[in-house]
Amino acid sequence: MTTPIYMDYNATTPIRTSVIEAVTDAMHMVGNPSSVHASGRSARKIVEKARAKVAALAGCRTRDVTFCSGGTEANNAVIRGAGAASVIVSAIEHDSGLAAAKLVGVPMFVCGVDGDGLVNLDELRALLADAPAPALVSVMFANNETGVIQPMQAVAQIAHEFGARLHTDAVQAAGKINVDFPMLGADYLTLSSHKIGGPQGVGAIITAPTAPLAPLIAGGGQELGRRSGTENVAGIAGFGVAALEAMDDLGEAPRIAAMRDRFEAAVSDHTNTAFIIGRAAPRTPNTACVAMPGVKGETQVMHFDLNGICLSSGSACSSGKVKASHVLSAMGYDEKTANASIRVSLGRMTQDSDIDALVAAWKSLYDRIVGRPVA
Repeated sequence: MTTPIYMDYNATTPIRTSVIEAVTDAMHMVGNPSSVHASGRSARKIVEKARAKVAALAGCRTRDVTFCSGGTEANNAVIRGAGAASVIVSAIEHDSGLAAAKLVGVPMFVCGVDGDGLVNLDELRALLADAPAPALVSVMFANNETGVIQPMQAVAQIAHEFGARLHTDAVQAAGKINVDFPMLGADYLTLSSHKIGGPQGVGAIITAPTAPLAPLIAGGGQELGRRSGTENVAGIAGFGVAALEAMDDLGEAPRIAAMRDRFEAAVSDHTNTAFIIGRAAPRTPNTACVAMPGVKGETQVMHFDLNGICLSSGSACSSGKVKASHVLSAMGYDEKTANASIRVSLGRMTQDSDIDALVAAWKSLYDRIVGRPVA
């Protein structure tokens, strides 16, 4: 069988060979990192070495890194554990952030975005003026569907003016753009290992020194009491290796962006009826969200799959149910357009020949179903 062309890096990334080696080595060891004997100390050493590597990726102190099971748990832990009297989330947050905000039990407010997917800062300011204090503001650094990058420093400045704390979901930013926790001005930042070439089932919460975090999972007091449960030593070891290599991936950004831009240019040159979502905003270099009006996203995904290309629909699929993307709806696109979008997300293994295949497959589907417009 021919190896599929993988263009779904925002869903998960191919695991790195070095990560597999680190995980395997750790799994050959025995020891609970909370044990005080030699085997326990060896396991603890693996965890702490990985913690330092993840801290380097985020530009934070080692002790400010809390390991957990992934981005979803990390988002839930922050939003539900920050001790806020109200929560303000952007309309384009990941489902885990939106769902967590509904469970906190305090007033929840949703801040809109403009047509480019950027948070409306004036609306945020107005919401903070009326929201019970102290508020928690949650705005994702880079969107998983569109790649749009938010002006986090401006968001932080507004949040702090009102005495609010800021959480940013940086799951889709790490490894694609520079993530500097102190420079962003956030109080909390969340990460996921498998989005940067690490193992699935591992994530991290970064907390500012003064930011409270009540544990979502209580018990043995691991991770400085922030997240109980025996640490996933092997997964954490792999996460650490992936974090170091993800920093090197930043050098690949121009090459990846050039391939993304070539695909979008080919689409635009072929027809003026397709939409490149978020094109006018700053975006991560690897992400293209394209709507082909008249062709459902899932139909497009099946077409590309039959052509040996793996990518995602712009609509969100949960438990077998497909619904219009809340991200695109928040940006002002109607349901028909939102349902006709796909997400192409490239990565370190993407080659120019892959873009050639992608463009050819996109054009063939468009010409067959939509048809070339008459000049």
